[in-house]
Amino acid sequence: MKKFKKIIRIVSVVVLILVVIFIIIDIYILRTAGKKIVEEDDISDIPKVDCILVLGAGIWGDKPSPMLEDRLLECIKLYKAGVSDRIIMSGDNSKKDYDEVSVMEKYVIDKGIPAEAVFKDHAGFSTYESMYRARDIFQVSSMVVVTQKYHLYRALYIADKLGIEAYGAGADPRRYKGEFYRQAREMIARNKDFFKCIIKPEPTYLGDPIPLR
Repeated sequence: MKKFKKIIRIVSVVVLILVVIFIIIDIYILRTAGKKIVEEDDISDIPKVDCILVLGAGIWGDKPSPMLEDRLLECIKLYKAGVSDRIIMSGDNSKKDYDEVSVMEKYVIDKGIPAEAVFKDHAGFSTYESMYRARDIFQVSSMVVVTQKYHLYRALYIADKLGIEAYGAGADPRRYKGEFYRQAREMIARNKDFFKCIIKPEPTYLGDPIPLR
């Protein structure tokens, strides 16, 4: 019985240490990356960058989900403000019948963005892979990342660790369902990508460079 209690105490201490590390990493990423998030009124202060990178989200058939639509509208606003004249749409096209990137491209072109300004990354299967491919495939050294604010912290942290000068523009004009679930999932993802940025594995796919200019 005493031995069992000792094991329980050891396990409890180990779990507590892991939880503390988990929280410290999360806070570190939030504080580090939060400095590069640009508020709505300060868009004009963003220096000229190589591109605006829009991270994919869900699509509903041939239409963007509400979260993705808000990202695309923010992207259009940044483009018209002169932040950059190049846009990368990065998302999931792992299946023939699921193509986030083409839906994203069509949406902004229908809203008046010139087709020649849009570049498509069909292998942005994760935030980390989108950042890695932006650097290595599209030869990007500076960018504005567009996604919801809760997601921006991780995206900007990854970009910084990959040597990209990145700023974040949050696309949060409304509330979305499942907020608690997304926040919890994002905490886990921030910890996962913290260690991934130490190891720096290659993404699923690379390929020949496609310079933006």
